[in-house]
Amino acid sequence: MQRVLVKISYHGGDFLGFQIQNQGRTVQGCLEKILKRMHKEAIRIHPSSRTDRGVHAKEQYFHFDTPLNISAVQWQYALNRGLPNDIYVHHVQFVDHDFHCRYDCVGKTYRYSIYQAEHRNPFFAQLKTYEPASLDWGAMNEAAQSFIGTHDFTSFCSQKTEVESKERTIYESYVIETSEGLDFIITGSGFLYNMVRVIMAFLIEVGKGKRQAKEVSTILEAKDRNLVPHTAPAEGLYLEKIYLTPSALKKDFGSDIRIHYKKSLQNP
Repeated sequence: MQRVLVKISYHGGDFLGFQIQNQGRTVQGCLEKILKRMHKEAIRIHPSSRTDRGVHAKEQYFHFDTPLNISAVQWQYALNRGLPNDIYVHHVQFVDHDFHCRYDCVGKTYRYSIYQAEHRNPFFAQLKTYEPASLDWGAMNEAAQSFIGTHDFTSFCSQKTEVESKERTIYESYVIETSEGLDFIITGSGFLYNMVRVIMAFLIEVGKGKRQAKEVSTILEAKDRNLVPHTAPAEGLYLEKIYLTPSALKKDFGSDIRIHYKKSLQNP
């Protein structure tokens, strides 16, 4: 048996999310359908992250085990040939059997994109969130940086979150101005259900002058989701980067993962 590691990206607009469901189109469903056809039996894939409905991924990993003797290049070709246009396989390699996409993931970066204009732009549909109101991105950036560090994010995640520990470490969190509007970038050890979208909803309120950056610490300490009742739309959210443990990867995946991993440990 070989363990195969696959790097993909996808447009999440027409998916119900990554994780397979009883009904509806999912990223996992598309991938496992091809693998089942190739193996003549069901093959389960294991992702580094499970994005929600409408969320995109510029970089996502998954692994699976196979008895087939196929080269990495052939795997990439076979998968891309069978996949729809909104999923693409960028790279395939073989890894040790003790590697696991979920447990060897030490961090993730998300980006949330907002565009601002007098009128809605149909060509940004499913790609960016429309916000016509004027936003103070400087105030939003101040609030965003207040999330850096290790905190309990009960107040900033969905009430449907099932995990017991809601403590996560944020390594970077900031807002930048773009030609269309603004982007929010956040990197952390992991994220809770809807966590980035809830934080984004709060930052938008700060940008409108309805909330203040100094409220962040108080809201975090309260551990009360009712203090941040809104959730930003999914369409502007991108899983931008996955950071895997250095020992899990070969050099051809690049040194940036190892560098960021070391910085994360040095500056929690």
